[in-house]
Amino acid sequence: MSIRPKFRTLALLLAAPAMLAFSVPAYAQAQQVVLSAEPGDPNPGNLTITGAIDFTNNYMFRGIRQDADPELITQPYFDLGIALHSADSGLKSATINFGTWNSLHTGGSGLDGASGKLWYESDFYAALGFGFAAGTFNMQYTAYTSPNSGFTTVKEIFLKFTGDDSAALGKAAMHPYGLVAFEMDTEPGVGQADAGQNAGTYLELGVAPGYAGSKATLAFPIKVGLSLSDYYELNEGTTLIPNYVDNMFGYFSVAGAVTVPITTATSPFGTWNIHGSVEFQQLGDTTKVINADENGDPNSHKVIATVGLGFTY
Repeated sequence: MSIRPKFRTLALLLAAPAMLAFSVPAYAQAQQVVLSAEPGDPNPGNLTITGAIDFTNNYMFRGIRQDADPELITQPYFDLGIALHSADSGLKSATINFGTWNSLHTGGSGLDGASGKLWYESDFYAALGFGFAAGTFNMQYTAYTSPNSGFTTVKEIFLKFTGDDSAALGKAAMHPYGLVAFEMDTEPGVGQADAGQNAGTYLELGVAPGYAGSKATLAFPIKVGLSLSDYYELNEGTTLIPNYVDNMFGYFSVAGAVTVPITTATSPFGTWNIHGSVEFQQLGDTTKVINADENGDPNSHKVIATVGLGFTY
């Protein structure tokens, strides 16, 4: 997933008082690693390759818009998962993941912008994950970079715990999770999602109920993004005399997603799927300003539609 205000958004932040998605990145980007092969799996080893190419009408990273004039936004990613350990009890799994997530724009943050270049964002990450009976714990380092200089590089470490309540609730399992992210190596206005004065600390809480059928998987993720410290800063002063205020509430998101397999687990080319989602984001005081329209009027919400093709091998 992504994160930085583009040139127009940065100008708005400086005058009026930029990492999505249904995740991913945002998304970038909770990855799954297959630790044990199913019967007939053509790849029974400890390496799992996952990838996708998505197309979306809006790129939002934690409530922060990444393109003022979105046209065609294409977002490919690639992940390599390495299974280090597998057991039936105690520490049930240990994995390492490496990957990249990208966003290419034809609109204001890409071809139609000041750089005239398509490649807006390229993220690189490394993650370490542990699985227990109660859930999973992940640590990830991500460098969010912009090949067309749309934003300054953001460096971040996040910690995420996802609970496994499927044994107790069965098909009604909610899969609750919490994520805390810390921005690193920042300066005022540099290396920060909100282009603020101080490095931010971000908190995300959510649930992801769903249903897995033989022909499709449905999911209904709900999450809220909050600032624990300086993540959603808003300049309520002027350019010459700034007065940055940190607003705790960033956004609330509810979405519906469907994944339809188009190959079987025994396919020699891996498991392929078509997936799509629609997400609604209700924005807070800071993100309303960041998402203001061309007249400078704040936007209170965003709707993001995404469709894509994915594979696992």
